[in-house]
Amino acid sequence: MSGVDWVKNSVIYHIFIDRFAGFHSTENWNQPIFLGGTIRGIISKLPYLSELGVTTLWVSPFYKTSAYHGYHITDFYQVDPHFGTVEDIKDLIQASHEQNLHIIADFVPNHCSKEHPFFKEAQNDKNSSYKDWFYFTHWPDEYLCFLSVKEIPKLNLNNPPTRNHIINAAKYWLDTGLDGFRLDHVIGPSHAFWRDFKQEIKDHYPNAVLIGEAWMMGIKQKELRTLQVRNKFFKWLSYAASDNLFKEYTGELDGVLDFKVRELLKKYVTDPKISEKMLEKQLKNHYAHFPENFLLPTFLDNHDMDRFLFECGNDKAKLKTAASIQFSLPQPAIIYYGTEIGMTQTTSQWTIPSNGDLQARQPMNWNTQDQEILTFYEKLIQKKNKK
Repeated sequence: MSGVDWVKNSVIYHIFIDRFAGFHSTENWNQPIFLGGTIRGIISKLPYLSELGVTTLWVSPFYKTSAYHGYHITDFYQVDPHFGTVEDIKDLIQASHEQNLHIIADFVPNHCSKEHPFFKEAQNDKNSSYKDWFYFTHWPDEYLCFLSVKEIPKLNLNNPPTRNHIINAAKYWLDTGLDGFRLDHVIGPSHAFWRDFKQEIKDHYPNAVLIGEAWMMGIKQKELRTLQVRNKFFKWLSYAASDNLFKEYTGELDGVLDFKVRELLKKYVTDPKISEKMLEKQLKNHYAHFPENFLLPTFLDNHDMDRFLFECGNDKAKLKTAASIQFSLPQPAIIYYGTEIGMTQTTSQWTIPSNGDLQARQPMNWNTQDQEILTFYEKLIQKKNKK
């Protein structure tokens, strides 16, 4: 019995803290600002999530941050005051466990905010020990970052003090009772880092699940230097959702998010030329690449891509078809907040020059819910939970 068997058939609900619950107004949702969602807000919605039937919560980064989405971290060991306190996180974990819900959090080891005090010191003092924590190509203003995003310098995880700081932060949060992590941008750190990370975590928390995000969508050739995957140029040429990319993490992580299945389901419901038989064959070929115990959680949408319903031309039947197949697969199924109530958008994020991703991060609509889709999801979840 593996320590992460609990997640194998789970239904995971993906929460974007700032946009889920606790905000007082939805005004300016299309601006990259803190709207006001909180950890306490999530606690207040646990009865809704329990009734829906989900078995695991996945929350976006709650660490001290310089951005509303939480991925620009200024302190890996603190909770951002916009979201709440460390006591709030502990209360959320306890309340979730009391409702028989597991809870995992986003963890971001590859980079931090340029507002992080360690980075600021490294930029201000050439002799600072923190200079080795980053990849300066021309000190102080040129450095490797997350792809081309200058706001988030890349951490040098090959530097032992940096590596220890990040791994110890992960252990610190698992100590509070978290059941694991969704690991952001796993293609950034090296495989040596991931082997160390997994060993350290599993030695202390054998039941903690580690799910990676291995995705190359939208990456430019010049950004490949920030990635540490094997044969990255060829993987980059072979497109974003690549089985070969996912396979690199077998043995190093418990699994990776299945961008491939998402792509296959989208094509199936939007392209009449793809038959059910063809899809079955594609899925079979895809799963044949991986050992049976490697987790490949499925999803239809997330905070980095257009909502699935929008991509289907707001055709509810297409969403239902894709969700039915998703939930029939022998993998954990993820629901991005709001998908179960028919949340959509009016504009593709890819047509908006900056902060287009806000289209898929609209505040949870607690007032107007598509009852037909909600009931449909409740039944799907119920059926999966009986397996």
